Amino acid sequence: MKVTKAEFIISAVRPDQYPDDALPEIALAGRSNVGKSSLINRMISRKNLARTSSTPGKTQHLNYYRINDDLYFVDVPGYGYAKVSKTLRAVWGKMIEDYLLTREQLKLVIQVIDLRHPPTKDDIMMYDWLKANELPVCIVATKADKIPKSRWQKHMKIIKQDLLLRGGDPIIMFSAEEGMGKEELWEVISQYSSVDEEEIEG
Repeated sequence: MKVTKAEFIISAVRPDQYPDDALPEIALAGRSNVGKSSLINRMISRKNLARTSSTPGKTQHLNYYRINDDLYFVDVPGYGYAKVSKTLRAVWGKMIEDYLLTREQLKLVIQVIDLRHPPTKDDIMMYDWLKANELPVCIVATKADKIPKSRWQKHMKIIKQDLLLRGGDPIIMFSAEEGMGKEELWEVISQYSSVDEEEIEG
């Protein structure tokens, strides 16, 4: 998939800051430091449009990236990071919940999980919450390049079992380093966003 144009638009904290051009939005949710920024950069073939950080909890806003004027990736603040104060976590939680439940343009939530480890309690809670609220979900198991190929299927099985993956939700194994899963994920995104894959190719 070829992205010809990708740009950072805004770090939003309130609905009145969200873009008003009605393009479909794809949200990326996951634990802090799970690799959401790296995933975005790989998907749009840019090295550092989405800033990666070794400090978990750095994303504190909804970061909007416009892709080919066709859709947005929305990087959601990471969940489950203990060093952030409870008050700030509560504020983040309210902002994220309001966005996910009320944003009409939201077409799909990509929940990013680290393939190397079983899903955390926060991962499971997030998936259960998304399912309870009938939000469309795609699970992306990232950092596949960090474990031997012979263990991939075992780790994927653990994720499916621990999440109680249901409703036919797609699950994609991904490596931001090597690009594995990129085309498959674009196919899922195009299905949910109603953006023609050829349009994304530009």
